[in-house]
Amino acid sequence: MANPVTGTLALIRAAYVLAREGVVGSFPGEGLPPGPALLHRLARLIERGSAEDRPRSDNLSRALNRLGPSYVKLGQFLATRPDLVGAATAQELGQLQDKVPPFPREQAVAEIETTLGRRIDDLFIDLGEVVGAASIAQVYKARIRNEDGSERFAAVKVVRPGVRIRFLRQLETFAFIAQFLERYVRSSRRLRPVAVVETLAQSTRIEMDLRLEAAASSEMAENTADDPGFRVPRIDWERTGRDVLTMEWIDGIKMSDVAGIVEAGHDTKQLGVMIVQSFLRHAMRDGFFHADMHQGNLFVAPDGAVVAVDMGIVGRLSDESKRFLAEILYGFIRRDYRRVAELHFEAGYVPRGQDVASFAQALRAIGEPIYGQPAETISMGHLLSLLFEVTELFDMRARPELVLLQKTMVVVEGVARSFDPKFNMWVAAEPVVSEYILTELGPAAKLREARRGVDSLFHLLRRTPEFAGGLEILARQMPDLIEKGIRLDDETLNNLATDKRSSVILRLIAQWIIALSLMTIALGYTFG
Repeated sequence: MANPVTGTLALIRAAYVLAREGVVGSFPGEGLPPGPALLHRLARLIERGSAEDRPRSDNLSRALNRLGPSYVKLGQFLATRPDLVGAATAQELGQLQDKVPPFPREQAVAEIETTLGRRIDDLFIDLGEVVGAASIAQVYKARIRNEDGSERFAAVKVVRPGVRIRFLRQLETFAFIAQFLERYVRSSRRLRPVAVVETLAQSTRIEMDLRLEAAASSEMAENTADDPGFRVPRIDWERTGRDVLTMEWIDGIKMSDVAGIVEAGHDTKQLGVMIVQSFLRHAMRDGFFHADMHQGNLFVAPDGAVVAVDMGIVGRLSDESKRFLAEILYGFIRRDYRRVAELHFEAGYVPRGQDVASFAQALRAIGEPIYGQPAETISMGHLLSLLFEVTELFDMRARPELVLLQKTMVVVEGVARSFDPKFNMWVAAEPVVSEYILTELGPAAKLREARRGVDSLFHLLRRTPEFAGGLEILARQMPDLIEKGIRLDDETLNNLATDKRSSVILRLIAQWIIALSLMTIALGYTFG
């Protein structure tokens, strides 16, 4: 926990910088209570003269970069939570980029040798120059000698020395600020600042262990091995550890360089479709997707394939969530709002006290304006902002994995639209969604479910002797149970207290339940 004095000073500094850069003043002050209204007027007085002429996203970026890399990381994290900060603010935060000078080469070499336990000359022919620096790590273009004597290039990512300690201290300050806001600023409570900081801390710990990023990249490489037009770099596990990640070098064009991609002769419209369909395929087929698919993390290879890098942030979906996502998208595509509403209730996302028909009506108000419009006017970001309003209106529970998926979908749509201004998200999504519906919910899926049911039945039959043992126990102990109920003797209580044989009682109770169930079935069969 941060020192209260340190935390208070950090809070004052953060408020001053946000006001100075025009972030506070860019929000409307009408309708505020007297105290906050006064603070809003003071913020307008101290902001820079140039702040009013800049977009709010630029002011926010300048303020967070002035406050430090950890604040930038906080902003990037909040960009993944439009349910908390709103779709518009999340979009602004999504444009944040780390502006951090590289750390000295000698420190990078020391980190590599310490992590991998080998001399730098034994690992690389040449470490090369820094090609990118961010708040957590920086990247080098290195040369490696293969076993056959040939050479290859590799991207080597190295964690900044001491970054964990600095981030830990800054996160303690964030925790203090979050607790202050939640306690004294009532309007901030719906944003759950304490929970946000706790989630950020966990996310940052994961992102700082490059072995986990390497594992995510390796998993996606396996999942997409047969996918046309999409791949991820191969991981060099021999040269990868907690603080170092080595992967295949990509000789492609960054997707932020649209002009360069056009000049290279690539089909930009097809690239837009490929990005969206690949993302949806990963989410619905694999339940595992790259959750940071902005232009800086995507390349176009010479053969036209999309190559995704930087798997520090990934998302996962359960089978239930995958099915929910597919049916929701399919329902919107088919304009079946009643079915979409029913799905929300079946999944438990909407409280039972709400009305299905009213919810379907609200969904229709969101979906219908989409149809009949020119493709270039259809915005997934606008659609999501409306969905979040409906979420609040019907007291829906936000699902973090689906929120992350929705946020990534907005980013992916933006990438696709940068290549084709008339890109239509729904037209691109329909083939992938329809394929999933046919494969996972169609006749073939029903046959697979039936087969699993038969397998379960045979498994049940194989355990019949255990059930017979349960019947025998039941017959022997039923009179005592009827007279005295379930008793726990001294020996059993001792086992439970020492946690050595607690499963004995649970197994016994389970056998009684199974035996009673079988007895009920047998009686029903005999007298039915």
